[in-house]
Amino acid sequence: MPRRPDIVRDVTLPYYPAIRDLPSAIRPRERLEALGAQALSDEELIAIILRTGTHAFNVLDVARDLLTRHGGVAGMSRAGLAELARTRGVGGVKAVDLKAAFELGKRVMTLAPEERPQITSPQEVYALLHGEMSFLEQESVRVVLLNTKNRVQGVVQVSLGSLNSSVIRVGELFKEAVRQQAAAIVVAHNHPSGDPTPSAEDAAVTRKMVEAGHLLDIDVLDHIIIGLPGPSTDGWVSLRERSLGFP
Repeated sequence: MPRRPDIVRDVTLPYYPAIRDLPSAIRPRERLEALGAQALSDEELIAIILRTGTHAFNVLDVARDLLTRHGGVAGMSRAGLAELARTRGVGGVKAVDLKAAFELGKRVMTLAPEERPQITSPQEVYALLHGEMSFLEQESVRVVLLNTKNRVQGVVQVSLGSLNSSVIRVGELFKEAVRQQAAAIVVAHNHPSGDPTPSAEDAAVTRKMVEAGHLLDIDVLDHIIIGLPGPSTDGWVSLRERSLGFP
């Protein structure tokens, strides 16, 4: 009886590196220890809380999925336990961990308002956001909510665009500001190219923001574009300083 030849299956499987397989320089825990928590993105901070992913997706993938499903950190903080637990790799136990972390953050903001950052210049907005936004490969639009003393009430991600563009819906910029009764906002978005030079579209959208703010009695203090520092730029541009879109 002839011997059967070995059967070789040509199956190409996707490869999902685990966190331990990534270089230490880009692992969230090591980055926090080396650079401080403020240098980490929302995705990385959530990954640290979750600790582990699944057999197919690492914990950064799970964190990214959570942020996308809920429209950013603000949406996650409002989601119920069951909503959070439905995301692959989360489940009931990790959903409880996330809710506890969000509640602690809310209590800190409530009990110690004098310790919130106070925004008095575009440089301070850049310092607050550049750790999260300077190296993003997609455009992200964020709104800094301020009280009557220009202290930060929160930072909301409004949209996450394609690789090259992001559609800013003016109404969405003020949604959370109205809900939290913010006195003023600063809008910020990044240019993935690293060049923070404003475009004509940036100026036009800013003009619409300012007009909408007047109608809602919410001051738009500035619109900051975040890029990367270079020979001819500090890594950011204030549209108010350049009188683009502002009276």
